[in-house]
Amino acid sequence: MNALWLGLMAAPVLLVGYAYAAYPLLVKALAAVRPRPLPPTNTDEWPHVSITIPVYNEEATIRDTIESILAVDYPEDRRQILVISDASSDRTNEIVREYAPRGVELIVLPKRSGKTAAENAGRLHLRGDVLINTDASVRILPSSIKPLVAALSDPTVGVASGRDVSVARVGEVANLSDSNLGESGYVGYEMWVRELETKADGIVGASGCFYATRKALHMELVPEALSRDFAAPLIAREHGYRSVSVKAAVCCVPRSSSLRQEYRRKTRTMARGLDTLMYKRHLLNPFRYGWFAWMLFSHKLARWLAPLAMVAAVLAVAVVAVREDWARWVLALGVLCGGLGLCGWFWPRHRALPWIVGVPAYLISGTVAGLHAWVMALRGDLNPIWEPTRRDTSGPSRSAATVVEVESR
Repeated sequence: MNALWLGLMAAPVLLVGYAYAAYPLLVKALAAVRPRPLPPTNTDEWPHVSITIPVYNEEATIRDTIESILAVDYPEDRRQILVISDASSDRTNEIVREYAPRGVELIVLPKRSGKTAAENAGRLHLRGDVLINTDASVRILPSSIKPLVAALSDPTVGVASGRDVSVARVGEVANLSDSNLGESGYVGYEMWVRELETKADGIVGASGCFYATRKALHMELVPEALSRDFAAPLIAREHGYRSVSVKAAVCCVPRSSSLRQEYRRKTRTMARGLDTLMYKRHLLNPFRYGWFAWMLFSHKLARWLAPLAMVAAVLAVAVVAVREDWARWVLALGVLCGGLGLCGWFWPRHRALPWIVGVPAYLISGTVAGLHAWVMALRGDLNPIWEPTRRDTSGPSRSAATVVEVESR
């Protein structure tokens, strides 16, 4: 068999094996040889924080979101709650205004510009020394703010990311039998890798649902088409800080209600991530950024290259299958997995997805989403206007929540 075809078939296996298995083990070994101190979870002095919530048409969730933020364990006189409405056209702004007497501030953007643009606009209104970013579709545990902020009391830390926990819906404990097994398992794996990275050197991407950063770092302008939560640790490293994952800072993230919704989210997230990495590509230079450059390549770029390698492998198997029986079996197995993926794609939303369909469907849709993202990134088709992921946030509501309104002109 031609070595070229064999190499193309082996490429995705080697790439995926390195990015998802060998890399974490190497990071674990690095942490054992030169461990970095874990971030503190408490401090004697609590700084003033600004909690920002970019929203677009979140009337179904914004009340519970604000109430949950007001219920967190943090000194009331040292927190600012700022909702940034990206030109919402439903009752979101009206609901937020109801909480003005309790101090919640509202910025209303005159036209839709996207999540990063909303975060950029909010910078002018921040009063805290620490910026905490979250969104309306998740719920933060009341005890999660303090350990996140305490991590920044370490002078070497610039960004602290929360720990995402995948749940069926807000207010419920995760139940792997009634939802997307692929998504739930991936979230747990990702948090494990970030924990290893924290022990070794620092994480290369923060959770978009819940993270904190020093105000001075957050004040740096990020282009609207880029992802600020990915850019935050990159900016921190440029300024000599490391970024960490804080295990005690728990954020409950409801799983996507359908495979199609998850596909759109992955495509958008990866496309913006690719453009962000291109914008900060100098951080891939190992001679200047050392271990961080290697981790950035391994954790991000190596994973994102896997879908491209998969296409090359499929073409190679198809060519070899003309004359090799084993290649025909591999091709047949691929067709079977593709069929299961299609079943998952068209599976009724109101019915539980069995694991034998859910897992291959999640993996295949993720691969196709990756290819779609590459096409978007290479074409420059990166619309900054974001459509928030509508997750199932039904569940027991928390306490009440607060608005000094600031109209952005």
